[in-house]
Amino acid sequence: MSMLIGYARVSTDEQNLDLQTDALTKVGCERLFSDQVSGAAAVKTGLDEALAYLREGDTLVVWKLDRLGRTVKGLVELVDLLKGRGIQFRSLTDGIDTSTPAGRFFFHMMAALAEMERDLIRERTTAGLAAARARGRKGGRKSKLDEAKLDAARKLLTAGTPAVDVAKTLGVGRATLYRRLSG
Repeated sequence: MSMLIGYARVSTDEQNLDLQTDALTKVGCERLFSDQVSGAAAVKTGLDEALAYLREGDTLVVWKLDRLGRTVKGLVELVDLLKGRGIQFRSLTDGIDTSTPAGRFFFHMMAALAEMERDLIRERTTAGLAAARARGRKGGRKSKLDEAKLDAARKLLTAGTPAVDVAKTLGVGRATLYRRLSG
């Protein structure tokens, strides 16, 4: 038997969950989960408990989309996760219900926009890196072994100092020493 499971969230302790929980109860949610934590927080215990409680055929209901997540990408990923488990999603004030064709269409549009956003970010990053390389900049961390240290390492090794001791003296690992010497 499918159930409506409600999730409510407020960002601070001063805010009140009553408006959300009243609306969720009114539409027939049989079980409510909640959090009093910022939307940016990585851990939302109430949401995790709700997701663990949901079963195939159930519907996760929120008062408003922004109570569930802060980014389109995050929302799309969560709804995809629910869909994969056979769980529907509904947002009361936004009029979204993935059990309807219009609700599914809306989420497909959101997913397409999120994918486009990721592709644009990837393109801009690639173009920025290419422009930096064209100006002579390399990516990554600076080597711990600059040319002066590398020359000192060569002299120490030529004098018979073991590579392990040379690396330790210069504050690098043996692999770093060998990599820089061969490059």
